[in-house]
Amino acid sequence: MRDSFHTRLGFILAAAGSAIGLGNIWGFPSQVANHGGGAFLLVYLLVVVVLAVPALYTELSLGHTAQANPVKALSELSRTRFKLTAISGKAMGYLNVFGAILMLSFYHLVAAWMVAEGLTSLLTALGLHNMANWANTSTYLRDIVLMLVFVAFTFGIVIRGVQQGIERWARRLMPLLVLLLIGLIVFIATLPGAAAGFRAYLIPDFNALWSADLWVSAMGQAFFSLSIGLGGMMIYGSYLSKGTRLGRLTWSVAALDTLVAVLAGLLIIPALYVAMAQGLSVTEGEQLIGEGRLIFQVLPDLFSRLGEAGAWLGFAFFALLSIAALTSTIATAEVPIAYAIETHPINRRQAATIIAATISVIG
Repeated sequence: MRDSFHTRLGFILAAAGSAIGLGNIWGFPSQVANHGGGAFLLVYLLVVVVLAVPALYTELSLGHTAQANPVKALSELSRTRFKLTAISGKAMGYLNVFGAILMLSFYHLVAAWMVAEGLTSLLTALGLHNMANWANTSTYLRDIVLMLVFVAFTFGIVIRGVQQGIERWARRLMPLLVLLLIGLIVFIATLPGAAAGFRAYLIPDFNALWSADLWVSAMGQAFFSLSIGLGGMMIYGSYLSKGTRLGRLTWSVAALDTLVAVLAGLLIIPALYVAMAQGLSVTEGEQLIGEGRLIFQVLPDLFSRLGEAGAWLGFAFFALLSIAALTSTIATAEVPIAYAIETHPINRRQAATIIAATISVIG
């Protein structure tokens, strides 16, 4: 019997967790900062309602109707008397599977860097400076070890299946993520410079609304943020029982994902203004420093200037990022696993082991 989600809440938390990843926590605030502050936020919300939610509903529907992995679902959708159409549908399904494997290989490495930064802050706060230096020194050994640890977390969850693995952990991780996010916002709000950041984020520059780049960026961010087109939503839709009404579920997933993105902006943008108040440079010309340098250079520098409290703040911040990454890798990993167990005579444990080994080698 095919596994499925046990509750509506479990599905909403798991699907929102799939969508809530690094794109929400670091990508969305960067886009806001570089495209007119609150003006980008207004356009983003419009795009989510008009374009992204219908696309999300469509992807969930494809999986729900087929009750199968993306290869089978898209093959059935494209089954016509025209052979080329049928082949193209199947090819799109395979792109989802192989794309998921390649994405996981990259994503786990980035997640390893998040874990390294979080460990550095935690060990520093505990006074374990030799261990903190190891975590903070970029080496192949450190990156490989921490990447394998994160791979073990991801596949240790998905190997347990939908109800006992994905749904159970979504109910634990998502509330923790939101609580961490709110707690960090409250702490940052007490620091000098934060008020200017809140104003820059929430007050729109209406002149920016006439920029085509803002609209294109908002559309790209909305689709990326909701994890549309990557196969994760399709496979999660397939784990809903027949007869489930998808409309409210789709809106709930989109609302929770958008809420976290907005909250991330309330954290990152004020944190940047706090960094500027501390004398740190956060821009290149008129643009915000790129996401990678922002996360791995600017914010760690800010945390180091805040003393003991900064070490704990850094740990909480990178724990937040690591949880966001984990909820995304879980969903993405389910795409090739579902294909493997539904197409080949192997069980979930065997499929998870093979795919985990594959992405580790590529990573």
